[in-house]
Amino acid sequence: MSELPSRILVTGGAGFVGANLCLALAARSPGSEVIALDSLKRRGSELNLARLRAAGVAFVHGDVRERGDLLGLAPVEAIVECSAEPSVLAGMGAGADFVVQTNLVGAHNCLELARRDGAQFVFLSTSRVYPVAPLSALRLREDETRFALEADQPTTGASEHGIAEDFPLAGARTLYGATKLAAELLVAEYADAFGVPAVIDRCGVIAGPWQMGKVDQGVFTHWLLAHRLRRPLTYIGYGGTGKQVRDLLHVDDLCELILEQLGDPGAWDGATLNVGGGIAGSLSLRETTDVCRELTGNEVPIDPVAEPRPGDVPLYASDCRALFARTAWRPARGPRTILADTQAWIEANEQAVTAALGS
Repeated sequence: MSELPSRILVTGGAGFVGANLCLALAARSPGSEVIALDSLKRRGSELNLARLRAAGVAFVHGDVRERGDLLGLAPVEAIVECSAEPSVLAGMGAGADFVVQTNLVGAHNCLELARRDGAQFVFLSTSRVYPVAPLSALRLREDETRFALEADQPTTGASEHGIAEDFPLAGARTLYGATKLAAELLVAEYADAFGVPAVIDRCGVIAGPWQMGKVDQGVFTHWLLAHRLRRPLTYIGYGGTGKQVRDLLHVDDLCELILEQLGDPGAWDGATLNVGGGIAGSLSLRETTDVCRELTGNEVPIDPVAEPRPGDVPLYASDCRALFARTAWRPARGPRTILADTQAWIEANEQAVTAALGS
């Protein structure tokens, strides 16, 4: 890996991905100055401040919605845009304005800083940019514990390997997904108009230690925590069977990929790539229940609700073949390892975690 930039800004730097990335950067390149900017709005992010401080990461209490908070910083060589309102449900009510301001206006403000400094821009996007109706129309078979993709699909970009980058983008995708896709378009325009070197990572579900999982974001941590605390759960949608599927990626695996991208900006400039665990790294909720029971030794009641939530899909898994064609990087930690690592973290920090989540 090439040498990392000497001064790196991570927005959302006290959040789940941002804090883990800051620690990885500090460990990998102790000569680099790593700055974490965060508004600390999300509960639990304050727990990361001591970790950042101990690693020598500089913390700035700022908000990406406020351009002055970004342009008031000294010049940086690279920006990793991890800030986001990641909840699908948050954009379906009174919180719509906050989603737009954070995910779109915030990304615009970060791009202005990148333009000012000529900085590399790594943008963490989401699989939610793919529209709901075409994903819901995929040909699936119902296996014993999960839905599975058929090889023959009605649209391009979908196969037994998952969803690829050329999956059609026409249609509604939730306000969260729309703001992230709109930000992707801004990234492309800033790259073309102002020469900002940029890479877009469309991430599936990211999981692992230090994720403050809730029902609407961080579902695997939420599922594990409910088993740990013996709290009831619900299989929502698709007949209440728990067969809906998501791929998941360990946050440490994601950090390793981002470090590679920061070390070689030219090789990644202009790329928009799916980043996830893929079919091999996926779980249904029903399968997740089995792993959580095994890890915790607890069984909790799970009620079925037949109708899905707005914006939900029965299956999503990232087809990462375009990414794999560029790099030797591969996810090294599978779903069970992800949940086991998360379980160990919960056990070591249960009082702080449950207090932060209001549990």
